[in-house]
Amino acid sequence: MLADALPAATYRRAEALLPHRRHRLALRTQVRPHWIADGDRFWYRVETERGGEFVLVDPDAGTRARAFDHERVAAALTAATGEPVAPYDLPFRSIAFTGEDGIAFRAFGGRWVHDLLDGSLTREPEAQAPSAPAATSPDGRWAAFVRDHDVWIRSSSTGEEVRLTTDGTDDQPYATQPDYAQPRQLLRLLDVPATAPALVWSPDSTRLLTHRVDQRDLPLMHLVESAPPDAGRPRLHSCRYPVAGEPMARGSWVVLDVARRQVVEVAMDPFQVEYLTPLAHSWAWWADDASAIHVVDRSDDLRSMRLCRVDPTTGATRDLVTESAATRIEPNQHDGAPPLVRVLADGHEVVWYSQRDGWGHLYLYADGVLVRQLTSGAWAVQEIAHVDETARAAYVVVTGMVADDPYRRSLLRVDLDGGAPARLTDDRDHAVAVAPHGRWFVDTASTVDSAPETVVRGTDGALLLELEQADLGPLRALGWSPPERFRALAADGRTPLYGLLYKPFDLDPTQTYPVVDHDYPGPQVHVARAGFDQGAFGADSEAVAALGMAVLVVDGRGTPGRDKAFHDQADRNLHTAGFLDDHVAVLRQLAESRPWLDLDRVGIFGRSGGGYAAARALLAHPDVYSVGVAEAGNHDNRMYHASWVEMYDGPYDPSDGARLSNTELAGNLTGRLLLVHGDMDDNVTPHLTMRLVEALIAADKDFDLLIVPGAEHAFTGRQHYVLRKRWDHLVRHLLHREPPHYRLAPIPPDPELVAFFLG
Repeated sequence: MLADALPAATYRRAEALLPHRRHRLALRTQVRPHWIADGDRFWYRVETERGGEFVLVDPDAGTRARAFDHERVAAALTAATGEPVAPYDLPFRSIAFTGEDGIAFRAFGGRWVHDLLDGSLTREPEAQAPSAPAATSPDGRWAAFVRDHDVWIRSSSTGEEVRLTTDGTDDQPYATQPDYAQPRQLLRLLDVPATAPALVWSPDSTRLLTHRVDQRDLPLMHLVESAPPDAGRPRLHSCRYPVAGEPMARGSWVVLDVARRQVVEVAMDPFQVEYLTPLAHSWAWWADDASAIHVVDRSDDLRSMRLCRVDPTTGATRDLVTESAATRIEPNQHDGAPPLVRVLADGHEVVWYSQRDGWGHLYLYADGVLVRQLTSGAWAVQEIAHVDETARAAYVVVTGMVADDPYRRSLLRVDLDGGAPARLTDDRDHAVAVAPHGRWFVDTASTVDSAPETVVRGTDGALLLELEQADLGPLRALGWSPPERFRALAADGRTPLYGLLYKPFDLDPTQTYPVVDHDYPGPQVHVARAGFDQGAFGADSEAVAALGMAVLVVDGRGTPGRDKAFHDQADRNLHTAGFLDDHVAVLRQLAESRPWLDLDRVGIFGRSGGGYAAARALLAHPDVYSVGVAEAGNHDNRMYHASWVEMYDGPYDPSDGARLSNTELAGNLTGRLLLVHGDMDDNVTPHLTMRLVEALIAADKDFDLLIVPGAEHAFTGRQHYVLRKRWDHLVRHLLHREPPHYRLAPIPPDPELVAFFLG
């Protein structure tokens, strides 16, 4: 029997903590510098007690001021459009400086220029919007785009269009991601014609680097749109989509000479397109003088990697660095992050990342010969922030330098000619952004339980200018407290793990509370960060804590950010869903000293790989997990995307594939499981949930199922409904309360997700 209903105010409080609203409560916490020219000045937008403010910083002058008169711009926009505009809720989040005395921005469907001196506001006339996204050349003369599977360029002055390739086809297109990486349903929902073209202009605007993708004979995956927006019959959508054990698309590099209208084929074997092509993650780039192209190329078995130098005139190549490993080799442990590789201006020296000594470190090569190891020790390089070739120094972000927490980031200065690195930051976690010219960096320092402080420092570490001190007053007034950072041991009894425990709001330690595991087990993602900013993953955790439950977030074995051996434990262990036995071990250790944690009421939720983990927890550990919400889960990895298994579990063996599937454990279900999937999910396709549904029915098991018509992988446009159903399920079956009659407001599309897919 359920007790009385949870108050609507509880859901309202949780809703306020969601990512699209939380910034109004945690003020002055995020500073993302946008460099002007080479970095002499920069601007950023920050949330303040008044709302969003644009700030202009000149470190040389030691000044920080509003970038423009917000009241004047708001009044001018109101007068020009007839729409009410608030000074600190302006309808734009980005600006561009037009000389010294003007700014430009986009709002109300147009581009506006504001004169900072006389206050005038002018709407610029615009040509008709192009039918396809385009990439503008550095000199502004050309825009490159894809039409009919070929690359075209359009003159910005005359509108003339020139076709640079002529043999593109549907199954061999140019400058396009393969079918299986196209977010087609998201494009339809956002009314966007296509993703950004996959190409890179040379710095001198004379050439383009791109690729042709060969996806002939790839098997088709089918989606049925049950409720199309025109209210017509169900509609079939098909795309090329290989599953585990099937071949993936292959790409071939080409250079397009704009002046000569020539296609130069690069003399490299076609590369395997695991998901997105290398251009999406900056695995190929131009030299600053446009004399060469550099490509990080990895073998199909993921055990060898090389850095190639390409002559853009002839397509000839030569290897600068080659390396092999017994297990997966990576240019960065975090999938999607840029490779930790730099080619110096002379083209002869290379700063190269390797985990050959067991940790991620940097090595200096000259003309293909190893000169020296630049960094070493029981810590790992995570980012090359800047290389100052004149001073012969690299500025690198590393983890493992702080004894209390191996995930805290520090900035080091590394001498390319040898010597001990110099640490430039203190023991807090540091998010840094170095100016293009390398004379200073913006540093946001925090810990999980200390508010961010943002300053500008010189590259000697000296303080130049204070920018922001976070104000968490509105957040605390809501009942928030920071999560607890903890250290525990893995299930092996010896490997240290780190995570976060979000305490239930209004905690009374004399009472007991259910625990909810918020899991994402992907070996490419680190979820329990060491600083204040926990991103959207943390906001979802906070929201559940606001409902009155404790929330666990832990990075189990196999996740990135530490030594290679720790990361490699995911190999042949993808079925453990991020080592769920580690999560169980952590739960038991935490409960020993926190009697208010009720291990008789343990739940779990997650999306995508986290959805797989949520169902896996109830099926593999039914004695621990009794309630789960599995959203968009890849429940049968035998039929999920080929790259996922090959990348993180190793070469697919059909005879061993059963261990990768939740369907094999369906008979173990005893808890309350809610399965959620969008019927137009073109990433983790809905048949993966339906395969588990079929297995559960065959095993005569009770469960709940929500299929969301028209929804893609992120449930864009329906996220608020899915979120409420998640909360309702946890409240009913863990708190044993009836959910309130409360409806969440629609959630706008995540700007970072849209930018990732659409460019």
